[in-house]
Formats: sequence, structure tokens, C-alpha cells
Amino acid sequence: MLSATHTALANQLGSSRPMRTGTQSSRSKTVVRCAAPSPAWPGRAVVPEKTATRDGPKKFSLLGSTGSIGTQTLEIVEEHPDKFEVTALSAGSNVDLLSEQILKFKPKLVSVRDPESIPKLKEQLKGMSDMPEILCGDEGIVEVARYSDTDACVTGIVGCAGLKPTVAAIEAGKDICLANKETLIAGGPYVLPLAEKHGVKILPADSEHSAIFQCIQGLPENGMRRIILTASGGAFRDFEVERLKTVTVADALKHPNWSMGRKITVDSATLMNKGLEVIEAHYLFGASYDNIDIVIHPQSIIHSMVETADSSVLAQLGWPDMKLPIIYTMSWPERVYCSEETWPRLDFVKMGDLTFRKPDHAKYPSMELAYAAGRAGGTMTGVLSAANEQAVEFFLDEKIGYLDIMREVEAACEAHKAEFVETPSYEEIIHYDQWARDFVKEHVLASV
Repeated sequence: MLSATHTALANQLGSSRPMRTGTQSSRSKTVVRCAAPSPAWPGRAVVPEKTATRDGPKKFSLLGSTGSIGTQTLEIVEEHPDKFEVTALSAGSNVDLLSEQILKFKPKLVSVRDPESIPKLKEQLKGMSDMPEILCGDEGIVEVARYSDTDACVTGIVGCAGLKPTVAAIEAGKDICLANKETLIAGGPYVLPLAEKHGVKILPADSEHSAIFQCIQGLPENGMRRIILTASGGAFRDFEVERLKTVTVADALKHPNWSMGRKITVDSATLMNKGLEVIEAHYLFGASYDNIDIVIHPQSIIHSMVETADSSVLAQLGWPDMKLPIIYTMSWPERVYCSEETWPRLDFVKMGDLTFRKPDHAKYPSMELAYAAGRAGGTMTGVLSAANEQAVEFFLDEKIGYLDIMREVEAACEAHKAEFVETPSYEEIIHYDQWARDFVKEHVLASV
């Protein structure tokens, strides 16, 4: 549990708080202000009367091809080659898997994290008849994101590292299949106006926001009243709070329902993933924080719900499989027929009971921190996310305990009040992302 200052911090973030604008910045760089952002989908999604016509499959660039989102995206492409094609890939350091992906999907452009990986990759691709162009580093990811021979970009990179290439893709006019939470959580005040300027659609690829997006299809203006985000409860949903003092990394990674990456699985255990999704839902759909609720739903069958103005509730249901929201974001506004063999249909009898619980704030203190940061807005949401990412990394490396994760996040948010920026520029978003990571690193080292 958090310190006694936690509730006070939440109150301070949500009400009176120190703030700066770009003209007061301590850095000499001239920054460009962005207006208060309009949501990507303001409570409704209108299907275009005419969809783009193209010869052949829809083309994608894929950021993070060897991660969880990336590999599942490529499974979809492999199953539906008549519908989808990947023309550009970026990956980290898993050269062995990347080379297999290149040989199978034959992209024209590839990027790896480190230049040292390029010789090994070229060696593994020796003899390939149509060798792709190979780049590296941040510049390489940006080039993949904005590659000319694509219609859209799937952003499967974890963390604020996904922000720069997403901005590049938007500036190149590519629709965004958004699987990177930080793009909006940290960069919403900058990214949303940019997408509007370039006529780019931001299509949510995570299960909860995809569910909401599906529920608001065809709603009339002002038809959405409330968003209800469902949460599995993570690895510790059935634990008493006292047991959390001794849980291990291995314990936190035992998700009861979903198969995901290590960081997001820990976020599910702390429920920070849901707190971040609250902020993302605010930016995506324009709901106020008072009208976004979280409910524990252990079966993970209902992926989220929308209450309409007349108090009806719309829900999207399905087995817990990330490929469903991914394929929807890739195919929208169309739907792709999927085989029962690889996409099991929902069996209501087999599914059994659906149950719901109120989240325990003592077990999940992340919720209050996330709502408070969201209400504060500005750079506070990015600091929350970056501090959490760094703290989770320390936990996974067994440098801090499980309960220390939220203590570090709280400390970073508390310290950031002195430098809070209400309407940040792109440069300030990047600066305070790094500031939060450095703060957690120094704070942890100081306590050793």
C-alpha cells in the first residue's frame, strides 16, 4: 500500500497545482504550443460512406515485430494474405526471429535497434532473392513508420519509445493501429491535434478500447454517457492485501487469462494497466473522468462496455485473444471472416457465469494515482506512465519489491508538481518522460 500522503497527492493533482507554460520553461529551446486536444472519436464512430479502394491487400508497417503484438499481427497477416500485407518491419534485438519473419513476409524495409545486429541479420538472410533495405536505431524505426508503400502503421512498441515513430507515421498520413498506450497517455495533447491536422485515424488495438470503439459504432451525437472498463484483476485478484508484501516476479507474471508481455502482465497485477487505459479512454473518446469506471471481471469475456444516454449498456464479448482487437483495427470499417479452427467462436454455454467485482483500492492503489494524474492532465500523465515503466523494470530485475512499484510512481508524481506543464510541447513530453525515469532510478539507488 502507499504512504499516507497518497490521497493528499491525488487531491492536489486534481485541483490546485503549480503549472508552467512553454514561455516559462527552464530550457532555452523555443517550443511550439498545441491547443487543447479534441478526442479521436468523440463518443461516436461514423463509418465512412466510401472506403478506400485498392488493388491487392491493405499494406502495413509494423513497429515491434518480434514482441507480443507484433507476432500476433503477423499471424493475422499470414492467415489473411489476400487482405493484409506487411511491407516494413522494425524490431529490437531478437535477430533470429526477425530473420524468420523477413524470409516469410518479405518486407521491403527493415530496422533493428543496434547497428551491431546488422551483420548477423544479413548473414541469416544470405541467399534471399529480394533482400530488404536494413536500417537501425531511432532513425530506422521512424523510416519504417512512415514508409511510403503503406496504408497504416501498427504500433507495437512498449513505452514512450513509440511516440516519435507514431508522430512520423501521422505526419506521413498513415492511419495508426494503436497498440502503444504511451502515445496518448504521454503524448495525447500533441498527437491528437496532429492526427486531426493530417486527417489520420487513430484506431485502438488493445482489447478494452477496441471494445468501446466497436460499441460506439453508429451512436448518435451525445449518445455515449459512460465508459465501463473491465479488468481481469491480474495475478493477485484473489490475494489478500497482506500477501502482496511477499509476492515475487514469478507470481506477478502468472496472469490467469491473457498471454502478454512481461511489463503489461505486471501492470495487470497492479491494475496500473487499467489506470492508464482510463487516461487513454479519455483521450480517445472524450469521456470525462467522472464517467469512466473500472470493474473487475475475472472471466475476461466482456472486454468493456458503453452506457448510452438512455441508460442502455452495450458490451463487446469474446474469448480473451488479442488477435481479435488487432484484426478489427487493421480491417476497420470492414470485418474479416475468420475460420473457426483458428478463431474459436464464443460458446455461451461453455463460457458459463459472468461475474463482476468492485476494485479494491487497498489492493490496487494505482487507480487513484491514475485518475488524479488524468484529471491533472498535461505532463503528469506521461510522468505517471514513465515512472511506472521504470519501476516495473526494476521490479522485473528484482531490484525493488512489488509494493515498491506504486511507491516509486507516487514519489515521482509528487516531485513533478513543481515542474508541471499544463499544455506541453512535443519536446516537453519527451523531456518529462526521461525526467520521470531518471527520478525513479535515482530514488531507488538512494534507498539502497
